[in-house]
Amino acid sequence: MVLNYIWIAFFVIAFLMALGRLLFLGDTEIFTALVNATFDSSKNAFEISLGLTGILALWLGVMKIGERSGMINALSRWLSPVFCRLFPDIPKGHPAMGSIFMNFSANMLGLDNAATPMGLKAMKELQELNPHKDTATDPMIMFLVINTSGLILIPVSIMVYRAQMGAAQPTDIFIPTLLTTTVSTFVGIVAVSLSQRINLICKPILILVGCIALFFTCLIYMSVRLGRDEMGTYSTLTANIILFSIILLFILWGVWKRTNVYDAFIEGAKEGFTTAVRIIPYLVAFLVGIAVFRASGAMDLLVQGIGWAVGLFGVDTSFVGALPTALMKSLSGSGANGLMIDAMKEYGADSFVGRMSCVVRGASDTTFYILAVYFGSVGITRTRNAVTCGLIADFSGIVAGILISYLFFY
Repeated sequence: MVLNYIWIAFFVIAFLMALGRLLFLGDTEIFTALVNATFDSSKNAFEISLGLTGILALWLGVMKIGERSGMINALSRWLSPVFCRLFPDIPKGHPAMGSIFMNFSANMLGLDNAATPMGLKAMKELQELNPHKDTATDPMIMFLVINTSGLILIPVSIMVYRAQMGAAQPTDIFIPTLLTTTVSTFVGIVAVSLSQRINLICKPILILVGCIALFFTCLIYMSVRLGRDEMGTYSTLTANIILFSIILLFILWGVWKRTNVYDAFIEGAKEGFTTAVRIIPYLVAFLVGIAVFRASGAMDLLVQGIGWAVGLFGVDTSFVGALPTALMKSLSGSGANGLMIDAMKEYGADSFVGRMSCVVRGASDTTFYILAVYFGSVGITRTRNAVTCGLIADFSGIVAGILISYLFFY
């Protein structure tokens, strides 16, 4: 419902702005610009979706190899000590654990649309454990807040969008996005744990946090010691090594387990094609809405207004151009993608604002969409504190994304 109102508002505001420019400024070309914007953005949305087809097919094919070979189940067992602490109300060995892990895996690979079916399956299994069918349980809230925090190990979709928009190094946002999304996830987990009185001070959690802290300490140390250009080079190199290593690891594991990796890959790749086609209407809808909103001058007015307000406090306003993407992502993934693409088109894919838009887009996921779809799929009407904890994670991701972008790109 919120998404519906936002989309309508784009067109109503654009019309009122255009009418005002026609009546008060005598701009007779403004409505022509609005119509042209709808045609251009529709074409652009289809081209972007077409470009995503191959990448989605690749990664869903790789995921299918991991599923067929049992690698995902093996990783689930390896992470079981951590999961048992985060979801203490789920019986050990319950099928929900496997579905939750597969959902997290797809999210970490940046495959949002692939994660949704796995997440809905996990919610169905969690609902079977729910004694009060209309009220969200503690495991459901923890599961969804981690989802909304958007922990992305490999932001595949964002990097593909950057490549589509002509970025010289599409993977240069890899490490900044990883740092940002880790902050939002950590804050979200802490917020839920405090509300549910979950004790995170235990050996498996401390070991995991220690490893993550050590990894990030090395990254920050490198960023301080190296110049921006060198850091960009190393960031891109690290991202490419990790990406290719994951693909190779899934294939070799499949060979070791005597899985027909080729057939498994083909089966998963077919799902990738279907997923790419399915997102076209959503991308067209929001790119058209954003295009008319910007063509009318409303977007520029909004950004300038925020910049003016921030400037009153003597703060650098270079980040303001990325705020529309940061604010939209809590409401709509496709809307945030549209604004991110629009920012790269307006400022340049390799500009500070273009890169920051990509980082804040990957900082967290679409809180209201995820809560509505996942809770709605099992008939949950009383969501308790899920929205509050999800928005806390969102806000921390926005702040972290802005600060980390300044560290890497400014």
